[in-house]
Amino acid sequence: MSDITKIDENFNIKTNIEKEDICFYDAYSKPFSVYGVFKENGIYRRMPERVAKSVSDGVEYLHINTAGGRVRFITDSFYVAIHSEKQMNYSNMNHFAFSGVCGFDLYVDGIHQKALIPPQDMKDGYESVFDFEDKKLREITIYFPLYSGVGDLHIGLEKDAVINEASPYVNEKPVVYYGSSITQGGCASRAGMSYQTVISRRFNCDFVNLGFSGSAKAEDAIIEYIKNLDMSLFVYDYDHNAPTVEHLEKTHWKMFEAIRKANPDLPIIMMPRPKLYLNDDEIKRRSIIERTYKKAVSLGDKNVYYIDNRELTALCGSEGTVDGCHPTDFGFASMAKAVGDVIEKINIFK
Repeated sequence: MSDITKIDENFNIKTNIEKEDICFYDAYSKPFSVYGVFKENGIYRRMPERVAKSVSDGVEYLHINTAGGRVRFITDSFYVAIHSEKQMNYSNMNHFAFSGVCGFDLYVDGIHQKALIPPQDMKDGYESVFDFEDKKLREITIYFPLYSGVGDLHIGLEKDAVINEASPYVNEKPVVYYGSSITQGGCASRAGMSYQTVISRRFNCDFVNLGFSGSAKAEDAIIEYIKNLDMSLFVYDYDHNAPTVEHLEKTHWKMFEAIRKANPDLPIIMMPRPKLYLNDDEIKRRSIIERTYKKAVSLGDKNVYYIDNRELTALCGSEGTVDGCHPTDFGFASMAKAVGDVIEKINIFK
């Protein structure tokens, strides 16, 4: 066959990348492995569209933000390129780097190499390329944007390069995180710096990010969805999005109880907002979360864990946010250390 583009249009991507031997491949095809998101109706999503619609307008809008999404593979190509199309549901924010909002993030053998950053005037998508100094097999992980939807992603590699599946994660069942904009990744400077991604690299573990900016309120529909997921660990933190203290009190134990009933042996971690100094309202909220934990323990639950706000901020102190709320990379590193240390004690990733 002299011209594969005639039978496979994935190889015929229009590009401005100046590589004569470049071939593009759909990231959502073998041997590439996509984690944390899946494709439905031509768009990458973190949960089924019907479920998102049943929860709230906010979750419906945000569930196509690809926080926690990754594509992994092994190649000996001299370069790796991306060609992203149909990026949507994103905003330019004055406190959040565009590299974190819309950028992809390239890691090689677990080490950061380059943030693939779109232009500020991006209309629909963008492309970028990273060149290596030599030709050898490398394991590639590309993290998807934290606050942007993605319709299509193609990976550009050298013609005739080796492409193999990446080595599997140590856990078949993902860690599931539920929470607010902090859980979604705001305001990490790039996608590989959310606390879940740092933990994932520490333990080589898979995860799903169900953080929904301003929209994590423990509704019945989201509880029903999460309790039926096949997961290795559940971490929840939606304090910031509970509209009132009363709402948090009404829903926090309810969520724990529902998930525990459906998953008797599942390790569950709960925590308040990652803030060092709390006002009176925030102290009341923390007390509610502590009561859920203590009640579970008093009932004999030996697989429930609580992380205090002071532990979450132990590394960064009061210097870990961009606006008094959303973590910087420093703040996320502090969270990752605290949560990761508890995961290590649980010892589920042997």
